[in-house]
Amino acid sequence: MKYFAAFLSMKDEEKSTQYRPDHLEFLENLRNEGTVLMNGKFSDGSGGLVIYKGDSFESVKDIVESDPYIKTGARSYTLREWEMVSNHDF
Repeated sequence: MKYFAAFLSMKDEEKSTQYRPDHLEFLENLRNEGTVLMNGKFSDGSGGLVIYKGDSFESVKDIVESDPYIKTGARSYTLREWEMVSNHDF
């Protein structure tokens, strides 16, 4: 299993506000499935970060592109494979 960091950059604050409930529900469902390890917004309002667990870059990219924030143009994203180092067992 690999880990991926998705940086969700603010594109449209109005759309972000409008689609926030859908985005948060989307992430909660993926956390419950074990696909999202953690997520949160940047305190400066510039966007947020989601850490995904998946088999491949392409499979996680497909998930990220199904996020309501991305589908509606509220946010753009940058996805990077991440070599996590932690004392926690995810």
